[in-house]
Amino acid sequence: MKLILKFFFFIILLQPINLKASEKKNIIKNLSDTRNLSFKFKQNIDDKTQEGNCLVEYPKKIYCEYQDSKKKIVSNGKDLVIQNLSNNQYYIYPIEKTAFNLILDKNFILEKIKFSKGDSIENKYFRFKFNEGDYQINIFFDINSYNLVGWQNVDIYQNLVITYLFDIKKNIEIKGNQFKLPLLTYN
Repeated sequence: MKLILKFFFFIILLQPINLKASEKKNIIKNLSDTRNLSFKFKQNIDDKTQEGNCLVEYPKKIYCEYQDSKKKIVSNGKDLVIQNLSNNQYYIYPIEKTAFNLILDKNFILEKIKFSKGDSIENKYFRFKFNEGDYQINIFFDINSYNLVGWQNVDIYQNLVITYLFDIKKNIEIKGNQFKLPLLTYN
């Protein structure tokens, strides 16, 4: 009888660990199967909220249009351009000098997830925290769908940036020139 009780006690103790391992495995599979994402976003930067639409293609390509601030962000995987549409100013950065270098690198995130503990936030999100160089980044996944739903980081201007994704579509057809940088030409 004691052996049976010990066995059931052991099984009960292992169940939460297996559940988290299962969630982690599902997140890894879901992200591995994702070639691109289209989504709407809300972004908080130092108490200012901005909204817009983005398209991400792995690795490291992004195209975002902000609604109210008349701003675009485009990365071709090498460079990141922030375009202010109201005054037609451009700010160009090598992507490796920005947090997007890590956030938009699916293989990097997958490796970090494999070796990270992760934790549950309000039983809605699964968060993975990691430090890489000068960056501390939190990546959030929906605990039910296992979709990427946001990130938190410090931007190149040292502002805390919290980005929440919604209306997410995965593996859609993308136009060939979607990630062409304004004013710049690449082969």
